[in-house]
Amino acid sequence: MPETTTLDSTQLEKHRAALTGHCYRMLGSPEEADDAVQETFVRAWRNLDRFEERSSLKTWLYSIATRVCLDALADRARRVRPMELGPVGTVRDELCTRPAAEFIEPVPESEVLPGDASPAERAILRQSIRLAFMAALQHLPPRQRAALLLMEVLGCSAAEVAATLDMSVPAVNSAIQRARATLEERRLQEETVAAGAEDPELVHRYVEAFERYDMDALTRLLHQDVVMSMPPYAIWLRGPEAVRDWMLGRGIGCRGSRMLATAANGAPAFGQYRNSGPGKGFHAWGLVVLELRGEKVTGINTFLDTERLFPRFGLPLTLPA
Repeated sequence: MPETTTLDSTQLEKHRAALTGHCYRMLGSPEEADDAVQETFVRAWRNLDRFEERSSLKTWLYSIATRVCLDALADRARRVRPMELGPVGTVRDELCTRPAAEFIEPVPESEVLPGDASPAERAILRQSIRLAFMAALQHLPPRQRAALLLMEVLGCSAAEVAATLDMSVPAVNSAIQRARATLEERRLQEETVAAGAEDPELVHRYVEAFERYDMDALTRLLHQDVVMSMPPYAIWLRGPEAVRDWMLGRGIGCRGSRMLATAANGAPAFGQYRNSGPGKGFHAWGLVVLELRGEKVTGINTFLDTERLFPRFGLPLTLPA
């Protein structure tokens, strides 16, 4: 019996994580990715009669999801990290918030990494959701972004990409070349140090120093060009001394915090909880995503929209005393 007559919700659901990851890379927001995947499923059900079994169901769904994302990107600006909004700040700068829709937002790895991916595929997919790579992707025009992701992350052929984007194969290959050149230019211009392999011991030492609020020990773990940001604030800081000054000045309320481990964007992450007062427990303060290279921390990204982010990461909003 043709697949178009037997397709059910279970067959669609098994592709949800892969599709969510693709839409997240395209859009930079897990919530927008959720909406895009739901629209993908709706369009798939409406167009079952157009599904050709000579292509896989997964490839067909990727094609629909890509078009959904291109529609979503047609009338909005790209998402950014605070480092792209202005020059490096100081601990004395005014704290100005920006709309959440302007920023690349973190995503739980469990939502975007398919459970059936091989170790090699999983490694590629984790790299492709790192914050630095996500920021670079947003500099590509949407169709270039789609072509690059379909070919180099998801492994589609040039012919499949051409069919999805209504382009010729030579045009797809040209788009891929331009996309690679832009990403390389962004890499060379990037003012922060790119994230590298995860070092569990470094992560343990960072959390231990932070919970003790031992800023001397913590700053010894930081790269000389470490960058700290706190979306939705536009401010960002660079260098161990700037981080230390912030923590011991405007960030002193973080003394006595607790950290709960999670995973976001191919990197170690933590829910940070500030002390609510004697006997009152702890309250959610920020989702901290660390970027690492070798034996140093290169990025401290604290996302402060806890009401939306903590439930998504399975983190409680409060902890007992």
